[in-house]
Amino acid sequence: MRGTFLRTASALLLGIALGLPASAQNLPATAPLPRPAPLPKEGTLPPPQAIGPAAPATQAVKPPVPPAAIAGAAPAAPGPRNATAFDAAQRTALERVNAYLNGVGFLVGDFVQVGPDGSRTEGNFYLQKPGKIRFEYNPPSPVELIANGSAVAVRDRKLATQDIYPLSQTPLRFLLAEKVDLLRDANVVGITQDDLFISVVIEEKTVVTGTHRLMIMFGVQDNQLKQWTITDPQGYDTTIAIYNLDTSRRPDPRLFVINFERNLQ
Repeated sequence: MRGTFLRTASALLLGIALGLPASAQNLPATAPLPRPAPLPKEGTLPPPQAIGPAAPATQAVKPPVPPAAIAGAAPAAPGPRNATAFDAAQRTALERVNAYLNGVGFLVGDFVQVGPDGSRTEGNFYLQKPGKIRFEYNPPSPVELIANGSAVAVRDRKLATQDIYPLSQTPLRFLLAEKVDLLRDANVVGITQDDLFISVVIEEKTVVTGTHRLMIMFGVQDNQLKQWTITDPQGYDTTIAIYNLDTSRRPDPRLFVINFERNLQ
């Protein structure tokens, strides 16, 4: 479980893709559809399983990272943030994204996660700003991800174990901040808009995990968050698409309580 945490947490926080892998043929019509996973690069390990049951050791792409190492690691300083790098249309699009993120206090809905091997898992999520979110994966996946405002816990209900890391070290912080200005607070490397979506690409470098790229996609017509995709240092994509969104429902505060005992039984 520990070895899969970074892929889980990163995937739940970043990115967007556009296509239809075979495993997503039965996605709800309202859910955005991720693009096929990239082919493995020569000389790299095969892609890990989709987040859900922990991948066998032979499939692990990254070695387990001790919680102390994560706790002591801070994102590397981003590249220059220069608003003049983007034209007026791009800055306007980013302002719309900032306004959406800063205007959402509560969010409840469903999600579909597509891993780099095309495997799919589904579930429900609950968000309350600042800093709180819960992802509940449907069976047979035993995974839950909970942020309580300062920490993130990834639980394995079947094994009765969990790993806990600082919220500040995950991409979730962009979605869960009470107020955010992506051009100031993140290393934005791309902004695009078409008739359907605004896409914002963020690049992050950390000592522990290397360089990740996050693409977040928002609907042009309804200004809602649609999906995000994290591209890991090996080039593999994991995408979370969200739908059936409700911004008026206040989640039960008990959903965001973390049991800090490692044995959850």
